[in-house]
Amino acid sequence: MIELKGIDVSPGIVIGKAFLYTEEKYFIPKYDIPLDQIKNEYARFLSAVKSATDEMKLLVTQADREVSKYEGRLLDSHILMINDLDFKSTVKKKLSENKKNVEWIVSQVIDEIIEKLNSLGDDYLKERSEDFLDISQRLIRNLLNMEKNTLSDIHDEVIIISHSLLPSDILSMDKSKVKGIATDGGGKTSHIAILTRSFEIPAVIGLGYVTQHVNTGDEVIIDGNKGRVIINPDEETKTAYVNSRIEWQRHELQLKNLAHLKGKTKDGTHIDLKANIEVIEEINPVRAHGADGIGLFRSEFLFLQPGKVPTEEDQYLLYSSVLEKMENKPVTIRTLDFGGEKIAPLTRDKSEENPILGWRAVRFYLSHPEVFRTQMRALLRSSVKGNLRIMFPMISSCDELDKILEMTDEVKKKLDKDKIEYKKDIPIGIMIEVPSAALTSDILAKKVAFFSIGTNDLIQYTIAVDRCNEKVAYLYEPLHPAVLRLIKIVVDNARDAGIPCEMCGEMAGDPFFISLLVGLGLRGLSMSPYRIPEAKKFISSFSLDEVIDLTRRVLEMKSALDINKTIISWAGGRFDINSV
Repeated sequence: MIELKGIDVSPGIVIGKAFLYTEEKYFIPKYDIPLDQIKNEYARFLSAVKSATDEMKLLVTQADREVSKYEGRLLDSHILMINDLDFKSTVKKKLSENKKNVEWIVSQVIDEIIEKLNSLGDDYLKERSEDFLDISQRLIRNLLNMEKNTLSDIHDEVIIISHSLLPSDILSMDKSKVKGIATDGGGKTSHIAILTRSFEIPAVIGLGYVTQHVNTGDEVIIDGNKGRVIINPDEETKTAYVNSRIEWQRHELQLKNLAHLKGKTKDGTHIDLKANIEVIEEINPVRAHGADGIGLFRSEFLFLQPGKVPTEEDQYLLYSSVLEKMENKPVTIRTLDFGGEKIAPLTRDKSEENPILGWRAVRFYLSHPEVFRTQMRALLRSSVKGNLRIMFPMISSCDELDKILEMTDEVKKKLDKDKIEYKKDIPIGIMIEVPSAALTSDILAKKVAFFSIGTNDLIQYTIAVDRCNEKVAYLYEPLHPAVLRLIKIVVDNARDAGIPCEMCGEMAGDPFFISLLVGLGLRGLSMSPYRIPEAKKFISSFSLDEVIDLTRRVLEMKSALDINKTIISWAGGRFDINSV
């Protein structure tokens, strides 16, 4: 028996037979091309592009009939990518310079793009490299006249084990036969993470080397709740998981019955529970799990679809659709939280040495106001479709906020001049995720309609720990006294200014932290849609006085270890600490 730990991206427990889907390895020949044959090589390339485009258009047609719009848009973006003029001209230029066969040239061009994306130090971009790998393999297969084995050929129910699954793999598989998925690679914002959640297929990714331990036919357990994969379990473990699966199914049924209820403490204090989402397809689980609204819609994903930068109209249509689908429940859309390298990764000469502390979010807007103005026009125009709130990320000073608010007013004046309708009273807030913003939140609170605390960044900036750096990730501690004190400062300053303060970081969705957060004064929490029913259940298990007393004691403690022990002791008897 072997047990591996990975990233839990889609909940559920399944037991079944493995199907090892190995990555296709193409031998790509490399040979010289006479000067007079270069035109013919390029013509072969264009023919392969057309064939690949036709294949994807067929898949788009199938997607329109059978699956989500997200998949259709994904395929559309691949079509744009493969027909991109810059991509074609780069291939043509390298053909002339290197005088090698076009299969080898294409592989080199794509490898350079992927290497550049991976070097930018950003999870979103690293995960977008799978798009380039997908079109590369499709092109090379056409150039080599090779057939591809697809997951559509599966006839029995299986658990797919693979190094990685490309978008085309996921789109072609027979979802009714796939009970679970486990992969070596992948991250929380990868296509596989989004699609498995959409299809409700339990999945664990980022396992590192699961494919080295599994053969087709092996018995495998996927625990998508805790990010565990167990290969060839012993009878005791299998029996335990059979019981866990039954308990999970019963638990899910109970939680579904909570979906229509509000989040309230034992003494009736209401806690607003909203959802964090990245793509419009996640709205179905938002509604199904009884969210009070959307507390964080990350608008970056629209900009990360390969092949084009979204126009104002593209953005307007997306934002309008989100607002309409939420049927007047509040929707907080965060403006772009990234730098120029994400918008045009192929045109930058080099990446920043430290993008986490570099040219991103508001700093990028101030350098490229046209990007910000376009997004703000789209957001403001969409406001008539529902209950919109706009949120600015990574504000670190009043000066930055003043400049952004001034730019927002300019956009409004232009819309007024053009006689374009928008709501005049849209709440505009900011994320508090930089210590300087937390410490000056009393001043910032006078300028905005609400705060939302982004703990993911606030924690790493406060403790000086890059949570993506495996050498120091163990120091990333949400219960560090400095973090809790900063949260308390922000909540108190928001209350004194009479504005709401919510939290949309990872802490907000973890029942282990919720009691402390409510005790600190937070009355709004935003999390993954799937965590909302569990949060409602947990919140109903304590009174406000109980958690205020807990928080008072915790704020006097000197170490995260003492705080952790105190919460575990306090939680005992209220809920199963091992189940959250």
